[in-house]
Order: sequence, then structure tokens, then C-alpha cells
Amino acid sequence: MIIHLATDHAGLELKNSIKKYLIKKNYEVKDHGAHEYDALDDYPDFIFPCAKAVAKDTESRGIILGGSGQGEAMAANRIKGVRAAVFYNGPDDIVKLSREHNNANVLSIGARFMDESEIHRVIEIWINEPFEGGRHVRRIEKLDD
Repeated sequence: MIIHLATDHAGLELKNSIKKYLIKKNYEVKDHGAHEYDALDDYPDFIFPCAKAVAKDTESRGIILGGSGQGEAMAANRIKGVRAAVFYNGPDDIVKLSREHNNANVLSIGARFMDESEIHRVIEIWINEPFEGGRHVRRIEKLDD
């Protein structure tokens, strides 16, 4: 599975940690930036290419980061075929349900609300949680149409 990564300055350090972690787990990783710290960068510049890559390759997933993850998810969800779910700490069921019921193909993480070990744990849950299908398929089809 290919996992696409993107962030602005707020998530740069955690994105780099996630990248190393995923490579160590034998995932193919495509890094859409940011590649260096710039406090004035704009998250859409990195999120849009990442989201478009996920939409193009339905077998891939995306992990995006920002301060809260909210704006990044809003940007990603503007791309047809992307279903970005926000997580900035809380019950693991949020991440599980994003996959089980919504078949989320992008996980948007609030980097200011989580530490490295929490994010790695959540990513494992999100990557491994299967889509339930069934009644949820028609709902997703309505989103993607």
C-alpha cells in the first residue's frame, strides 16, 4: 500500500516521524511536503497534491497533518473521491468508525494535540481497520458522485 503524506509547518516534525515509522513498517511512502520549516507556508499547497494522488490511486491512503487537522481535512475533502476524517486525540472508536463506516482514505491529524507515540498507535488502528461495506456503500457512493 502506498501512503501519501502532507503537512504544513505545524506538522512538519511529526510528518517526518510518521514517514520514518511507515518506511520501517515496509509501506511505500510519497511525501508531498512540506520539506522544510516555513511559518508562512499554506497547507493547501501540500494537501491538494496529496489528496489528488489518493483520489487517483484508490488502493492508496493519505495521512495529512496540521495544527488541528481541520483546515487540512476541509482542503482534502474538496477533491472528488477523497474522504478525509479528522482526529486530534480522543476515543480510538473515532478512527475505527472512520474506516468501518466511512471508508476514510485520508486521515487528518491535529499535530498540536498528539505526540509521536499516540500518532503511531492511531495510524496502526486506521490502516488495519477494514471497511464494513453493506449499507455504508450507498452513502459513500452519494459522497463520491
